[in-house]
Amino acid sequence: MERERKMIMMMMVLMMVTVVVGGNEYEYDDSLSFSYYHGSCPELESIIHNKVHQWLKNDSTLAPALMRLHFHDCVVRGCDASILLNHQGSERSAAASKSLRGFELIDDIKAEVEKKCPKTVSCADILTAAARDATVAVGGPFWMVPYGRKDGRISVAKEAEYVPMGHERVTDLIELFQSKGLNVLDLVVLSGAHTIGRSSCGSLQYRLFNYKGTHKPDPSIHPKYLNFLRRKCRWASEYVELDAVTPKAFDVQYYKNLQKKMGLLSTDQMLYSDSRTAPLVSAFASQSEVFHHQFAASMLKLGNIQDYSADDQHSEIRFNCNSVNA
Repeated sequence: MERERKMIMMMMVLMMVTVVVGGNEYEYDDSLSFSYYHGSCPELESIIHNKVHQWLKNDSTLAPALMRLHFHDCVVRGCDASILLNHQGSERSAAASKSLRGFELIDDIKAEVEKKCPKTVSCADILTAAARDATVAVGGPFWMVPYGRKDGRISVAKEAEYVPMGHERVTDLIELFQSKGLNVLDLVVLSGAHTIGRSSCGSLQYRLFNYKGTHKPDPSIHPKYLNFLRRKCRWASEYVELDAVTPKAFDVQYYKNLQKKMGLLSTDQMLYSDSRTAPLVSAFASQSEVFHHQFAASMLKLGNIQDYSADDQHSEIRFNCNSVNA
């Protein structure tokens, strides 16, 4: 009976995902356009594509880094490249941003774009498209990126604390996503980006040695996986793969890992223990094509988050991604 109930629930989830993929989740903000740069910078996408592939050829770990950089940008003040501003007290200077990477790649793309199309393309648009190309480069899905974002002039370090760091409750994550116009489905599918990339051991050592002040490990970690992590994470400065099974493949192994109690971050594993998200985890674990389609749809939604309180006084087309225009 229980098995039949789970099967029915999974079928309902898959039906919901299919409707989302084929329905209006591919819509985008009216202020953005797929043809925005067709006349003013027709070579933009090829420049970004070539640069991303050039850098990834030398360092493949930049792919998940770019996806994470894009997420950090969009969660704070919308997708306005505020994470790129490099000054005292900016988001980039915050403790929550210290492990972010990919800034030099964005700078390289921006420099090349400025040669071809000066004072035309925003850093926010460049970062959004670079995250898409990085996803495709590691085997993820392609989606068309609408353009027309502006670069923000405000970046506050304290606001970087809004970004999830791996120890929040599922309710906290759902509320954050909802405040950005995203939903539970987007939360589960975008968490699937953890199919590639790595995390610092410092962010999970509490799960391994002193969970909730018990001086014992988190009981939700599989014993063999716990032993593996304890060997890998003797020092907080070390790094460990988010997906221990297929760390370099963009696949659904991440969700299968959660079913086996092998979620690296607490926020990962809790997706399988929470009744609001567990059915989606199960659905994606067995439906690779559905995951790929929905990942594209949810990344498109993420890239369309904008701070509508921003006006022309607080936005611009930055000439240098690291600083506001004089």
